[in-house]
Amino acid sequence: MNEYILEEIKPLCLTDAVKSAQKMFENYPITHFPVIENNKLLGSFGEDDIQTIENKEDRLSTYAHLLHSFYADEKATVLELLKKFADNDANIIPVLNEFKDYLGYFDLRDVLDVFSTSPFMFEQSETLIIAKQKNDYSMSQIVQIIESNGGKLLGVYISEKKLDMIQVTVKFISKEINEIMQSLRRYDYKIISIHENDLYLEDLKNRSEYLQKYLEI
Repeated sequence: MNEYILEEIKPLCLTDAVKSAQKMFENYPITHFPVIENNKLLGSFGEDDIQTIENKEDRLSTYAHLLHSFYADEKATVLELLKKFADNDANIIPVLNEFKDYLGYFDLRDVLDVFSTSPFMFEQSETLIIAKQKNDYSMSQIVQIIESNGGKLLGVYISEKKLDMIQVTVKFISKEINEIMQSLRRYDYKIISIHENDLYLEDLKNRSEYLQKYLEI
């Protein structure tokens, strides 16, 4: 991700005036801006905090208690970055190297672009959302079922976790999605997502309609 580290927005110092920070927010569509000293990150000010300060001539040091402490490592993965953006409700994340020197920042738009063009998101594929008892599910079992039925796995992650149930989202390439769904059902996985050509559900529907006609006789 190093090629996505930006330096267009220059960080401020605590000796700068509040009006400098307010002007920065007016000029850039950002939620936070970093503050450094001797190339070390002190934290980031949020737009909501800065824009409510009335005395524009005050130094930022007066409001140092409002600094938010979050940053990303220069070697952070896309998923790690997305979590940091979400956790801090931010659209830029300061970036530090292994010596904690300030390098620049990541922009949320760039990280989303990288994620959206990854094979996990971009390739034509099937998406299954399945669920099973928390103590019974197995990630390796899910992968084995998909691959043993000729599927090519693109990604799998836990999309919801409750006290007794685990919900897993799986993306894969396959022309035999029904075989994969039937295999998952045989291992007691519940298919949460709706699929137009689900033969199992079609069979249940036909049986239900037959029973209804029988009862009406």
